[in-house]
Amino acid sequence: MSSVEEELTAQSLKGQSGLRRVLRALGYSIAGIRAAIAGEAAFRQLLLLNAVLIPLAFTLDVSRIERLLLVIVPLLTLVVELVNSAIEAAIDRISLELHPLSKNAKDMGSAAQLLSLVMVAVTWVMILY
Repeated sequence: MSSVEEELTAQSLKGQSGLRRVLRALGYSIAGIRAAIAGEAAFRQLLLLNAVLIPLAFTLDVSRIERLLLVIVPLLTLVVELVNSAIEAAIDRISLELHPLSKNAKDMGSAAQLLSLVMVAVTWVMILY
């Protein structure tokens, strides 16, 4: 596909509105989740963590707000992992050459994931103890 064709495709997608745009966006989102499940071990591990923590949150004797936090904070790790994986994919697409800026971008994505996992631990510990 030439750059002109790519531009036309991008413009035609951006120009859509209404239900068609929402459905296309949903399709892209589902494709992104499938790609993360298929290609990212860390995402699969976080899905497993969420599969344990979220049902557990509904068995605990906590307030509604506490339950909300016990559910939302683990879900946040999935969001951060998707962003982290997207950053890594974009950096690798640009170049596999070792470069300090590429390393910084990947390290910062990893740091964001670490902080989201710390948030899970702190939230669960503070609510349960």
